[in-house]
Amino acid sequence: MNRIWIVVLSIAASLPAQAARPVVAITDVAVVDVGRGRAIGPRTVLIEDGRIASIDAPASARIPDGAERIDGKGRFLIPGLVDLHVHLFNNASKRPPNTWTFPLFVANGITGVREMAGTPQSMATVKAWRKAFDDGTLVAPRVLAAGVVDWGSSPEEAKQRVDEAADAGADFIKVFSELPEAEWRAGLAEAERRSLPLLGHVPAGVTLLDAARAGQHDNEHLMQAFEACSTIERAMLDERQGLAGNELGERRDAEESRVLDAFDRRTCERVARELAKTHQAQVPTLVLAYVESQPARPAADDPRWKYLRADERARWLRIAETLTTDERAVAARRWAVARRIAASFHAAGVPLLAGTDTPMPNVYPGWSLHDELERLVDSGLSPAEALRAATLGPATLLGIADRSGTVAAGKRADLVLLDADPLRDIRNTRRIDAVVLDGRPFTREALDGLLSDAAKAAAN
Repeated sequence: MNRIWIVVLSIAASLPAQAARPVVAITDVAVVDVGRGRAIGPRTVLIEDGRIASIDAPASARIPDGAERIDGKGRFLIPGLVDLHVHLFNNASKRPPNTWTFPLFVANGITGVREMAGTPQSMATVKAWRKAFDDGTLVAPRVLAAGVVDWGSSPEEAKQRVDEAADAGADFIKVFSELPEAEWRAGLAEAERRSLPLLGHVPAGVTLLDAARAGQHDNEHLMQAFEACSTIERAMLDERQGLAGNELGERRDAEESRVLDAFDRRTCERVARELAKTHQAQVPTLVLAYVESQPARPAADDPRWKYLRADERARWLRIAETLTTDERAVAARRWAVARRIAASFHAAGVPLLAGTDTPMPNVYPGWSLHDELERLVDSGLSPAEALRAATLGPATLLGIADRSGTVAAGKRADLVLLDADPLRDIRNTRRIDAVVLDGRPFTREALDGLLSDAAKAAAN
């Protein structure tokens, strides 16, 4: 068991509310209905055994003796936030899992995450985390879904990897841009046979609309959306024919500047209308494009820097040193075009959902989801729509909306209590007074304690 894992477990053990779920009453609070985009209140929300037992007007609420009361007067209650694109494993570097991120997520109101690049072997670790979460011995977001990457140097191998992932207990199959079309189609068919969604990057040799129509569950980072929204998509794919693996990915990267120059609003609007018909969700990770577009500055100037594990700090600095002036210029253009694509997609009714790709450099675990919500608003979503992209939207995509994603009786008590209305200003999602995780309350003092302990662990 690695040191950070021990620290996280010790943090959990130090909090008195962890061993058993108390009965909790949040009184006189405004409940945010993320489905309708309105706040209703005042209400008293009663939580028992990890579930929302009732939501009543204060005058008619019955609070059991001994219940832990949280004053919600003047505050707003939202569902726990979900980051749909995180990386808890370091498969390439073989470093320990990113358990140091767990308290950072919770302190920022993120009660659920989707792990995007596991291996068949790492599924055992995910199962252990889930058990510890259920037992109340691990302070961490729920790992709502965990996927295994499908590579494959032939269609047969791609199918075999899907089977290995399914047998290991993966929740979905993840694909990257470098996967050739034949292998991608073989993996897609096998994933469907094994009742697993296939999602991730639309491969660099496949069009966005072809992938959506074929059944790829969602698309990350707007992959192939830049090509689809350009006037040269067909030419780009013709140039990539016959390429695979790193060669395919490198060709795509080399063509990016041409693709960005060829962005066309009317083409994008037409593609958006067609994409909306497929119901494929987009997880654009706009925060990633945004931070890459910003002028370089020492990461140590950021107050969040102290929470990073030492090996993660070293990785971020190493990557920053390799970025050229030309690469930063392309990144700035990528961010500008990404906003325009997201706006066109949203206007056409394409589902946009919140994910971050943390811990990519300057994409800080926990905080970055709030950055993403702000970037979504920058791209045309209302605060209510952005909030939905991190609550009900993920629950619907993951097929758990019957038990998560809204504040409603009978649903999981994964909740965030805010000091201000997020429907008026999405930045208010940062104003966290308390978090309820699986029915266990964390006051502001407890959340500050989590952050303090995380900083101490990172310093050692």
